Amino acid sequence: MPWHLLGAGNLGTLAAFYFGQAGLTVRLATRRRLTLPDGTVHDLQLAGDDNAPITHLVLATKAAQSLDALAPLRARLSADTTLIRLQNGLGSLDGLPPPPPHIIEAVANSGAWREALPGGGEHVHLAAENPTLFGDGHATPPDWFAPLACHWPQLHWRTDIHLQQWLKLSVNAIINPLTALHDCDNGALLTNTALHPRLHALAAEVDQVASQLLPDWPGDTAGRALALARATATNTSSMRADVRAGRVTEIDFINGYLLRAATQLALPLPAHSHIIAAIKALPQKR
Repeated sequence: MPWHLLGAGNLGTLAAFYFGQAGLTVRLATRRRLTLPDGTVHDLQLAGDDNAPITHLVLATKAAQSLDALAPLRARLSADTTLIRLQNGLGSLDGLPPPPPHIIEAVANSGAWREALPGGGEHVHLAAENPTLFGDGHATPPDWFAPLACHWPQLHWRTDIHLQQWLKLSVNAIINPLTALHDCDNGALLTNTALHPRLHALAAEVDQVASQLLPDWPGDTAGRALALARATATNTSSMRADVRAGRVTEIDFINGYLLRAATQLALPLPAHSHIIAAIKALPQKR
């Protein structure tokens, strides 16, 4: 059962390592080094692409790159292909041409950063191993999941994956753009009281939308965002890292997705509209 990996950034490298530990073949021509939180270092040399039909694919590109990255592979995908979407945000596969593959959604919460290796490739440093959730709405996971879970710490199958995606989206829609816009660590959202009115406005709009779409929505997005900021006080959000590097951010698939959902409900979201515009006004490489 060969797996193909599309996107070998932080999450893609981590997935390739865990799949390899489980004895599953992952194909991608690249050089990667991974350091785990216990200090152990692993060099990954993944097999090159074989141009064969793709039966199992891990999609770990940035959300904005998804459709363009998948386009050259369309002839190798089918309705029988299993695709794990290992990305931040929602909506990255909207508009994917038929036939759609079988999509398993992933919610990853581990923190990592990377640096270039001398001579090429990248070194990914895993700062914290936190729970990773897989799910497709069915109660029973596929056969390959149990062996993988034996080697992927805190990997869980969730039947409520849609709710879990929204729970992550809700806090990302606050922490990511605020820390990116103000170029601060996550913990500054606790100490800089000048940011609190904007934080609470963003959170209130999230709860307004999510409570109409999800009957079991727990609310208190502001409280959950502040709790995560406290737990990850010294971390740099992925959006802040993208802005610092001049990369296109994932704002369209976090706050932008929320805005599109609100439009379907005829709900105005001025706080999110303003912060989307502010992030997009920052310098980006195209």
